Amino acid sequence: MSKRIITISREFGSGGRYLGEKIAEQLGMDYYDKEILVKVAKKTGLSQKYIEKVGEGAPIKNHFAYSFVGRNSAGASLGDYMDSMQREVILEAVEKGPCVIVGRCADFILRDRTDILNIFVCGNDKEKTARIMQLHNLSEAEAHKLMKETNKKRRVHYEYYTEQKWGEAGNYSICLNSSDIGYDRCIEIICDLVK
Repeated sequence: MSKRIITISREFGSGGRYLGEKIAEQLGMDYYDKEILVKVAKKTGLSQKYIEKVGEGAPIKNHFAYSFVGRNSAGASLGDYMDSMQREVILEAVEKGPCVIVGRCADFILRDRTDILNIFVCGNDKEKTARIMQLHNLSEAEAHKLMKETNKKRRVHYEYYTEQKWGEAGNYSICLNSSDIGYDRCIEIICDLVK
């Protein structure tokens, strides 16, 4: 296996988490998503619920305001602290063996490795909204609003901590549109690229 680490960044509703689970299962790799939050909670003493809420989403919707969120005397925010703990957990995870990591700026954290495949999963708004409606039992308007808000928070968080553009093709090994390609074909393409 030439690529022993797969990172999946994704738009909300594109099925990135689902793809990550299936790929890890098919390739016999460890899978990390919310497991990272559990480990960060243990390391920090913060509640898992709080870490999950803040996780990879920005508490504020623009870069300027995000940079001024409550800071300690050293200039670090609680978000900065959580980001450094997530980084630590991710680095520990990849040392344990082949794995799939969903979100958490893992593509950036592990950018210097040669044994990694960084994937960005996007989708068409109509299909993403329908998926969110089904998974979260929301109306179309609620699902569309949640999708827009979540993606905006992910973008701000990612761009703040990586100084890279979220979703820009050059930051990833491959970008896949799950709406156009379908989940099964996405899984097949990714598994073929890892071998």
